[in-house]
Amino acid sequence: MKTEVIAADSSRAIARAVELLERGEVVALPTETVYGLAADALQPEAVAKIFEAKERPRFDPLIVHLPDSSWLERVANVSTQKRSISDALTKKFWPGPLTLVLPKTELISEIVTAGLQTVAVRISAHPVVQDVISELEKPLAAPSANRFGRVSPTSAQHVVRELGDRIPLIVDGGSTEHGLESTVVSIEQDTIRILRPGPVTPDQLEAFGKVEIVTRPTTISSPGQLTTHYAPRTPVRLTDNATGVAPDSKKQVGLLAWNVVSEPGKFSAMRYLSEKKNLREAAVNLFRYLRELDEANVDVIVAELVPESGLGIAINDRLRRAAAGG
Repeated sequence: MKTEVIAADSSRAIARAVELLERGEVVALPTETVYGLAADALQPEAVAKIFEAKERPRFDPLIVHLPDSSWLERVANVSTQKRSISDALTKKFWPGPLTLVLPKTELISEIVTAGLQTVAVRISAHPVVQDVISELEKPLAAPSANRFGRVSPTSAQHVVRELGDRIPLIVDGGSTEHGLESTVVSIEQDTIRILRPGPVTPDQLEAFGKVEIVTRPTTISSPGQLTTHYAPRTPVRLTDNATGVAPDSKKQVGLLAWNVVSEPGKFSAMRYLSEKKNLREAAVNLFRYLRELDEANVDVIVAELVPESGLGIAINDRLRRAAAGG
């Protein structure tokens, strides 16, 4: 299969994406978080193509992107107990990078939810997704547009390298805004449980209830909970500060830095997450720089953890998962 890449500002982009989705195909679309691999969420056979293209195990559920908030009642059962918090969260953060996990309705097939009785839903703020989903008039199942377990794509070129010749279309919308996948939460009584940290931070959520971060789930209850994930092929080693790292002279070592590096010559390749020490910039750069270091032919990537606060919680979450498989 030859993959077509169309610029998002082309008059053909939206129409071609909708045409393929209506035919039960998958297409890669830019979102405000990362690029997503989308299919009509109401066509189980189309959703199956997502798993095939990504080589994703069927036990890992998908996020469903809704056309608008009126669809929430059609795909999820929102109990009276959860409604006040869920309504407040959606009013504040939708459209945007917040995903809610709620009991599903019969409209959503179990292939989407990996057999779970809950569904993960959000509304994307990206104009391409909004235009496509408005024309399609159906929700989209759309995990990140990369092979399973690998670094999430933040540009169309990343998708080409991951899924080229596996999917019919990539809509090129340039670099993504946030660079990290959405924050995933569930609601338990008056507590907001963060199942996957992301651009919407714990500090922001605390205005709506008690916040609990689920760090080591015993079972998979939402997308993005696997321990090993977001990983380059090159092994990743974590450190608080690379100053004391003494690279093996027999190995080529790449560094993903947060702190000022006093001896950059020790490393074969180096990227600063943010020279300004800006966590939002670091989040945007994270996956791109992991990819670049992965392609630099080093033997190991040393990555410095960032401050464990605000957006840093999500960045460190992705770094820990990237390192878990090495």
